[in-house]
Amino acid sequence: MSEQDLSLLHGYLRTRHSVTKLVVHLVFMTKYRRKLFDGHMIEQMREAIESACEKLECDLLEMDGEADHVHLLVAYPPKLAISIMVNNLKSVSSRRIRILNTHIPRQSKSAALWSRAYFACSAGGATIETLREYVQSQATPE
Repeated sequence: MSEQDLSLLHGYLRTRHSVTKLVVHLVFMTKYRRKLFDGHMIEQMREAIESACEKLECDLLEMDGEADHVHLLVAYPPKLAISIMVNNLKSVSSRRIRILNTHIPRQSKSAALWSRAYFACSAGGATIETLREYVQSQATPE
């Protein structure tokens, strides 16, 4: 591996058999898109999600939100399925928000804070076109 290739490994997850950098953009919406959150609650949620990420061996790279949804940027290991991560982050954050904010009305019999739906999109440092050009530029041995 060249020195240039080694410098590209900064910020990557290195294990014995792989080098990865998996980042996902997640969006969670409140049940019925109810406007429930204020800035203080978003901070409480950030703390809960950071704690959950640590247990899942993930890194919360960025998080912010509005009254009815939150955006997360999470780096995660290849062994972790996104659906498992989402379920864990939603349940931990919901439990924590409900404990700290007893004034939040129950939106349904299930007392769910989050909608069952979520948005997930891979978030890489390069566009698909840039990656395509890079792969095409590799010299084929003769």
